[in-house]
Parts: sequence; C-alpha cells; structure tokens
Amino acid sequence: MAARILVTGASGHLGSQVAQRAAEAGAVVVGTYHTTPTGTAGEPLDIRDPAAVRRLVERVRPDAVVHTAAGREDWRVIADGAAHVALAAAALRIRLVHVSSDAVFSGRDVHYDESAPPDPVYPYGAAKAAAETAVRAIAPAAAVVRTSLIIGGGRGVHERLTHRLASGEADGVLFTDEIRTPVHVDDLADAVLELAGSGYPGILNVAGSDAVSRYDLGVLVARRDGLDPARLRAGRLADLHLARPTDVRLRIDKAASLLRTRLRGAQEFLRAG
Repeated sequence: MAARILVTGASGHLGSQVAQRAAEAGAVVVGTYHTTPTGTAGEPLDIRDPAAVRRLVERVRPDAVVHTAAGREDWRVIADGAAHVALAAAALRIRLVHVSSDAVFSGRDVHYDESAPPDPVYPYGAAKAAAETAVRAIAPAAAVVRTSLIIGGGRGVHERLTHRLASGEADGVLFTDEIRTPVHVDDLADAVLELAGSGYPGILNVAGSDAVSRYDLGVLVARRDGLDPARLRAGRLADLHLARPTDVRLRIDKAASLLRTRLRGAQEFLRAG
C-alpha cells in the first residue's frame, strides 16, 4: 500500500516540492494551504487553530506529517502552529518531520552541529526556536530538520530578491558578512521525505555544503539567470548594526552519513541551473 503523507504549507516553496516529489514516488499526498490553493495544496488549514489541525489529521490518518508551514512574522503560526501539529501527530502516533531554520542561531559561534543550543537574536529566530522546543517536548520521536536558505526554481526568497535588486524594482544591498549554507529545494525535499520514512529522532542539519555570503549567493543567482551582477550592491551587516544572524554555517556531517540524498553546495547547483 502506498504511503500517505500530509504536507502542511504545501502551497509554499518547500512544501510544494515535498508534495510533488512524494507524489512522483508513488505516495498519496494531502497538502494544506492557508490562503491560496494550488495543485499540490487542496486542503484549507489554519494551523493557529488546534481543533482544525486535529480534525484534519484524524480525517486524513497519514503515515507521516511533514510540517513546512510557517509565517515570517507570526508567532502564533510559527511557534503555536508547530505545537498544534505536533500534538495532533503525537495523539495518533504519526511520524512527524518538522522543518526548522538556521535562524535559531546568532552566528557568534559560526559552525553549528546538532548539539548547538539556539541563541536567536531576532523575533523570527526566537519563534523558530520555540517551535523546536515545543515539537521536541510533545513528540520526542519527531525529526527536527534545521536548514538554511532554500534555493531552486526561481521561487526562493533570495532568488526573488536578487531579481528585484538587479532589475531596479527594489533598492537595497546584499550583505557580504551574512553567511549561510544554502540548500537546493530538491535536495531538501528528498532529505525530508527520507526522514519521513525513517525512525530518526531529534535534530538533523540538512543544508548545502558551501558557506556563501548573501552577496555572493546573489551574484551566483544573477549569473545563472542571465542578469547583470554589477547591478547588485554589496553592504556589511556590521555597518548597519541590525539585529540579524551573521555567520551561520550548519555542519552536515551527520546528514551526509545518514541520508542517501546528496546535499550539494550552491557553487554546484547554481552552475547546474
């Protein structure tokens, strides 16, 4: 019998790719959306409503839940919503994969493995850290995937920003001292689905193999898409004194040893298109 997978946030960049690749692999996929239905997201769901989450999970009875839904500035979506999904999955003993972020770190320590405690410096990171805490307390057997900037298909936030800056539609800079380990959406989706079919418990870093600044990443995206990199302005986070994570590099040694999915670096996957 085909696996049945519930994907929250299936109208988003990562969620839609998880849903699509799961369906291509033969799974029965149920995807949720909050405002706009898509081909992969046909079930309306407000994850701020715990009763609605519970009803959907009880009706779908999936073999696994992949939680990708998140709001950039909404604590009730990011933190409370994650707790609601974890409670519903735990009540029915359903496998849960929760997608978190490198935003839980400040960047002071630069290199972060799975044992690193969160030290967020801005509201989004604090909400993602709270979501991790809730999921791990409610569903200790769940996999908590910490990832980085998601690139691919032109739909990534950084890809869209690069286009807006290069075209003059937006005015701003890309920071040379804000460093991440970007991941291709296909690699992340495949890794998440691997984990959905496994029993791995706890945190796992799933990111790319290259450490790249936001500015250099923008240059790579511009070159891939035939834009003029010279139109991208460089700046330094340190000069603006913004409360944002600086140099955050997720160590992926553990993921590389556990997963079949190869996690490519930005230099490779942006050359490949």
